[in-house]
Amino acid sequence: MSFAYAGGLLATGLADVTSDVAALDSRGWWAVVVTYEGKVTCARFTDVRRAPHPEGMWAAPGEWSTSLDEAAYKAGVQRIRDEIADGVVYQANLCRVLSAKLPPRATIEGLGARLIRGNPAPHSMTVKLPGLEVACASPELYLARDGDVVESRPIKGTARTAAGLLPKDQAENVMIVDLVRNDLGRVAAVGSVEVPGLCEVEEHPGLVHLVSTVRARLAGGGWPKLIAATFPPGSVTGAPKSSAVELIGVLEPVPRGPYCGAIGWVDADSRRGALAVGIRSFWAEEGLLRFGTGAGITWGSDPLREWRETELKAARFMEVASGDGAGQDLAER
Repeated sequence: MSFAYAGGLLATGLADVTSDVAALDSRGWWAVVVTYEGKVTCARFTDVRRAPHPEGMWAAPGEWSTSLDEAAYKAGVQRIRDEIADGVVYQANLCRVLSAKLPPRATIEGLGARLIRGNPAPHSMTVKLPGLEVACASPELYLARDGDVVESRPIKGTARTAAGLLPKDQAENVMIVDLVRNDLGRVAAVGSVEVPGLCEVEEHPGLVHLVSTVRARLAGGGWPKLIAATFPPGSVTGAPKSSAVELIGVLEPVPRGPYCGAIGWVDADSRRGALAVGIRSFWAEEGLLRFGTGAGITWGSDPLREWRETELKAARFMEVASGDGAGQDLAER
């Protein structure tokens, strides 16, 4: 059965699936998934109600492999530092995708339910559609909209505890805040872009993040114009965004898919919605379960520390998916 689950709401009764973002300004309640590469899926459901997350079977996936091993990832970090030295970028996000064989009896609803219990997150969402299955536990808001007011809450800076955050983390966050301000400025009313929160520490299971808030009032236009001005999210690309995206395309050997894209919901009737940055997300594809992890690279980055940050971000999710709470040491893969 197709369904979407977000914020305590269960959506069933699949009525329409489209790749046209303009549908989000029409009518009804929509689940939205946009891959990092820009493939759009908007699914309208007719029955949306308060309900628990659907339960389902789950079994531990097979051994995990990674699209970039430690040596390749550290080499990528150094390449980005070289590009920063040459003035090509100021920052770029380097990611890798983990993959494991998905057992036949495992279901995305089973994994989504495990994530809600084992790693609750402010923007958790599970989507099951023909050809698309995603279980997301994102802590990061890409875009929230309430009428003409839009808000983004970029995350940059990650450590086990607040004491472990470095000056590099704050500098990284401020760079991305400037980028998000510029992106929203393309569609905002003049003078309406503001930053009510800068580099605030947020605690999440197993780690802390630096989070900022950028808010604006739309000058006109709907979701197509807003997404076109801001996608892909700045926190998972870099600055300048166009140069960072080009560099990412050179360094990363596989598509990111829903990871680092947008995952969320839109209620077109009330002109409200919330799209998360598609981090901390599993997706099922071609008999495999995939999960992405990455880090923002600046001139102050240490390649080994950045590799370990990707490990830290993935570790708890490997434990949740493993089914036994033990997890695996990613450094041994």
